[in-house]
Amino acid sequence: MEFFRISRDLPFMRYARTTVFLSLVLFAIAVAALVTRGLNLNVDFTGGTVIEVQFPKPTSPSAIRRLLVANRYTHARVENYGTASKVLIRLPTEATKSKALAVSVLRLIAAHDPGASLRSVEYVGPEVGSELADQGALALLFVALGITIYLTLRFEWRFAVGAIIATIHDVVIVLGVFALFHVSFSLTVLAAVLAVLGYSVNDTVVVFDRIRENFRRMRTGTTGEIIDSAITRTLSRTIMTHLLTQMMVLSMLFLGGPVLFGFALAMTVGIVVGTYGSVLVASPIVMWLGLTREDLVPRKSAAAERP
Repeated sequence: MEFFRISRDLPFMRYARTTVFLSLVLFAIAVAALVTRGLNLNVDFTGGTVIEVQFPKPTSPSAIRRLLVANRYTHARVENYGTASKVLIRLPTEATKSKALAVSVLRLIAAHDPGASLRSVEYVGPEVGSELADQGALALLFVALGITIYLTLRFEWRFAVGAIIATIHDVVIVLGVFALFHVSFSLTVLAAVLAVLGYSVNDTVVVFDRIRENFRRMRTGTTGEIIDSAITRTLSRTIMTHLLTQMMVLSMLFLGGPVLFGFALAMTVGIVVGTYGSVLVASPIVMWLGLTREDLVPRKSAAAERP
């Protein structure tokens, strides 16, 4: 299925040095932000108090969040838990101050809604958050290794190198945006980063598959021209798929509220950067590594070529 058809191949590889240089600049800015500012880790990673409050009727988490922010609880995360009348509040605090904080928050909420009652108070220690951070980093590492092995077996080692560099490029830039603007980094954001990783690899594999097909089908043309043809042929699919996905993600970004903001922001940036990386980072790297027709279409043996 094609949204539109381009009759003439677009010269993407002609501007490969420019596109990769731009990626290097963005990558350097992202790394600098991560080193100097660091990620603004949420309670999920740093530890804090989790308060469960029961209301007599369905309650909007945004109203409770505005109430807490207005009373200087600026880092509060509020979301429904189980039903619309149960609310889960996460706040950064020390273990010794956990109960006092819960009493203070409940008193504030009770003044707003006298029917509210405290269901439970738990303290999540930083050790749990550290374990989650380690597991998240291991997940990214294992996924990257899996991608490398898969692409090496399915295609050729040059494709694996190009894909893994493009994937690292996409993930680091997404993390850099969160570090640069100091946006809260939670478990949902980590899930979005993993989704971006898979989304980026999927698009890269589609482009690589067409490149391999073009090398076998096209008898003439340079490596750059063959890659240009492959990207042009998949461009309609890329634009249609990513545009529709981006529309849904943007609706979550602007209408989903603070609970979905981090997830939607990571996906929004990741889709844009992932599309760019698949087309204008991974493909030039494959070309510069010296991919030729002989790497994908082995020559026939002399015996087979004899009449």
